[in-house]
Amino acid sequence: MLPPGAVITGRSAAALYGAGSVAAHEPLDVLVPAGQRFGPVSGLVVHTGTIAATDVAVREDIPLTTPTRTCWDLAQWLQTEEAVAIVDRLAHQRLVALPQLLSDARTHVGKRGWKRMMRVAELADAGAESAPESRLRVRIVLAGLPTPVTQFIVERDGRFVARLDLAWPHLKVAVEYDGLWHHDPEQFHRDRRRLNRLIGDDWIVLHVTAKRFREDFEGFLNELRHALRSRSGYQPR
Repeated sequence: MLPPGAVITGRSAAALYGAGSVAAHEPLDVLVPAGQRFGPVSGLVVHTGTIAATDVAVREDIPLTTPTRTCWDLAQWLQTEEAVAIVDRLAHQRLVALPQLLSDARTHVGKRGWKRMMRVAELADAGAESAPESRLRVRIVLAGLPTPVTQFIVERDGRFVARLDLAWPHLKVAVEYDGLWHHDPEQFHRDRRRLNRLIGDDWIVLHVTAKRFREDFEGFLNELRHALRSRSGYQPR
């Protein structure tokens, strides 16, 4: 039972909106009005702060922060790439508009956490289709490389050839995240066959596995930098 005025927030609120999930063993994020004493309570992570009436929504009879307020809290409490991964999902589902998030952050200049919200909103992309792809994109950008286009569709003579997770179309360089957890075997083989068709169009396609992402991301970045530099028109930052 939540105390009066308290709401579900953060990752827990995002999960209720369908943007991510919270495992059964993980605690729920709860926001309690500043000055109100509550907790500690097993199974809850209690945050305190100002809660405006416009920050509160109700979903399935559960009070929770609005998608916009949820994004603000995520930006404050999570690492940047984790916050962006969830904000991407909220934007993909059209629960938040990224230009509006940026505008809201600018109107709160000087307020605690506004810079973190600005950074997350700048890095977010409504085109992202999975959390691992979002984390990969954010790490690439934070490493100083140009921002890629998400889910770029390659066509030949007006016909579909392939859809790429991340791409720099003007350079014909792309990155694919190989997460077998979101592919059935047949879909995986179809994807590989489509990607092979890009060879004739002079595309460079790099692949990143979950293991490589965890254990050798710097090695992958070096390969990506080399691929980008090999193409005329690349302007390093």
